[in-house]
Amino acid sequence: MKTAIFMGPGQMTITEAPKPTIEKPTDAVVRIIRACVCGSDLWWYRGISKREVGGFTGHEAIGIVDAVGTDVQNVSVGDFVIVPFTHGCGHCAACLNGFDGDCTNCENNPGGYQAEYLRYHNANWGLVKVPGQPSDYSDEMLNNLLTLSDVMATGYHAAVSAEVKPGDTVVVMGDGAVGLCGVIGAKLLGAKRIIAMSRHADRQKLALEFGATDIVAERGDEGVAKVMALTDNAGANAVLECVGTEQSVATAVAVAGAGAVIGRVGIPQKAEMNTNALFRKNIGLRGGIAAVTTHDRARLLDAVLKGAINPGKVFTQRFTLDDIQAAYEAMDQRKAIKSLLIIAE
Repeated sequence: MKTAIFMGPGQMTITEAPKPTIEKPTDAVVRIIRACVCGSDLWWYRGISKREVGGFTGHEAIGIVDAVGTDVQNVSVGDFVIVPFTHGCGHCAACLNGFDGDCTNCENNPGGYQAEYLRYHNANWGLVKVPGQPSDYSDEMLNNLLTLSDVMATGYHAAVSAEVKPGDTVVVMGDGAVGLCGVIGAKLLGAKRIIAMSRHADRQKLALEFGATDIVAERGDEGVAKVMALTDNAGANAVLECVGTEQSVATAVAVAGAGAVIGRVGIPQKAEMNTNALFRKNIGLRGGIAAVTTHDRARLLDAVLKGAINPGKVFTQRFTLDDIQAAYEAMDQRKAIKSLLIIAE
């Protein structure tokens, strides 16, 4: 089979690899239909974080179940499925509490979704079955479903973690695909005002389409002042931190009102954080790895199928698997909000 591999910072390629097989009774093999590039993939692509050269890549996909282990009863060969990156088992304490992103029975997942086939562990609970077959859905709907493997679930997780309530004023930090999906998540939970902090015209336009009511392009102290002016100096009821940088976190704290909660899904880029500012305003800080399967089953799949949300619009360029280098370059150079990979029809 064809699969993408990492060859070093700035270098991706396609190689042939053996088709994966069932290794455990809880496994499934999935034939990938569509995959994509995640903003977090750029960390190792840019050399910011370490990754083994020659390793498989990608963690977002939809596909068709090709084979199942003997313990897999909830999905069958031929089923159309969303393939979450989380691999939740469904029965450990974390999964039962609604945090399958922290599943204690999850194997170390090296990636491999940017390929023609994938071995998925904890398949019985982790995979999310979609009614019908890919041919039953439009191109737009397939893209919407693909976002449920990570990016839409992660944006929604930020909103849930921030405890967004009907009528709230919400600030969304970050205008990447996760931040834009955070706007959708905040609106889905009933936010009345959504302030998107974005400096890029194409992303500002999409944020407004997704439900943002205000755009703040400024950063740092100037950005904080603009948000505070918009909220009559009260600050936000909830803040979605979808970047992970020190400046983004500091800004999130500064624009939060007294008693607000920050939902943080931006991967931390600094080990330390001064929590004194949280104390001074009774601000809560929650968040982490998204509970993809939990959120999909509870709300997101139904919202997509009913046409209530259209998160697939974050895919602004499409590529074949053979064009994997170009797909990463488009994300790295901000020519694409998110790169779509068409693996099979």
